[in-house]
Amino acid sequence: MKDKPIHNIDISTFKRNPYPDLKEMRTLNPICFVPQVKATMICNRASIYECEKNTDVFSSVQPKGLMTVLMGQNMMRKDGEDHSKERKTIFKTISPKTSRDHWRDKFEAIADNIIDKIQALKFGDLLTLYARELSAECLKLVTGLTNMTSVEMDRVSQGMIDGCSNYTGDKEVEENCNNCTISIDTHIDEMVGKMEKNSDFSLISTMLEGGLSAWQISANIKLAISGGQNEPRDAIAGCIWAALNFGLKEHLQEKRNWEQLFNEYCRWMSPIGMSPREIATDFLYKNVTFKKGDRVFLMFSSANRDEKVFANSDKFDLERDCSKSIHFGAGPHYCAGASIASTMISSVALPKIFAALPKLKLVDKEKYDFDGWAFRGITSLECEW
Repeated sequence: MKDKPIHNIDISTFKRNPYPDLKEMRTLNPICFVPQVKATMICNRASIYECEKNTDVFSSVQPKGLMTVLMGQNMMRKDGEDHSKERKTIFKTISPKTSRDHWRDKFEAIADNIIDKIQALKFGDLLTLYARELSAECLKLVTGLTNMTSVEMDRVSQGMIDGCSNYTGDKEVEENCNNCTISIDTHIDEMVGKMEKNSDFSLISTMLEGGLSAWQISANIKLAISGGQNEPRDAIAGCIWAALNFGLKEHLQEKRNWEQLFNEYCRWMSPIGMSPREIATDFLYKNVTFKKGDRVFLMFSSANRDEKVFANSDKFDLERDCSKSIHFGAGPHYCAGASIASTMISSVALPKIFAALPKLKLVDKEKYDFDGWAFRGITSLECEW
């Protein structure tokens, strides 16, 4: 038995590029306490895969966690029957069949409309012009918040993401997050009356049909927005960048293996870099003591570059077997929106933009930056076409 080893990080450096620190942790102490975020990070894939399934110890129920405090206790912050009941309720909306047979056509129409608007521009930032707009417009349909603008959808999602990763306690970030959740509740209240009369496949409609309470609907819509806007937005833009940066455009247009591009990008960059847990009971794991109430971060971004699982893990490799990547998590909390995300990105966003803009290229390969460690994405995507 031993106390957890300590690994210190510089937050600003870790935010710009967490991978050198994560590699050092995996090599020296794959389970270590990081004082700057007051949490234990678990960094190797085998341990994360095992611990994420042990919900009796590594609990998603976090009454004082940032997500619960700021957004309400959604299904991601529940375990066991409480979690599975709400997840089953929304299955009508997020199932692979619904994604394929109901949402895909609608997503394609949205993508076509956006592409029609940007084709004549010849150049611009595809992160905002395409990825942000497409993700937000699709999410408006999926949630049922068609009364919200795409700009507001992106704003409130970013505000909640910033709030949920505000481990340094920045009051301005917290206040902005609260403003965003108020906006979401206002939009939900406006739509609920209409949904009660006109059922559809949206999350609000499905949860109303399933008898979920107003606070359950509110919390889970906020969850859907926090996970359904930023991550698809950043994955769309990131995949476009990767295809152009690594010279893969012609190969992808010939082979049309867009899903492989999406999966390898999510392994390599991990738009969702970690998932928090709270220790429910004193526990000894791999000779390391965990105490009840300890905060633990399951570092997906580290697991997806674990050298014991992925050869040349820092290399972007379109031929790689990504089956062991856990960019959508594992166990009971495997991302509920995975099918919708894959449909939106692999089946619609990527093939359509490259087909419509055959001359698409990066403006300057040296000018692109990525940011974030709990959630990570490209900061801009200036292109010419």
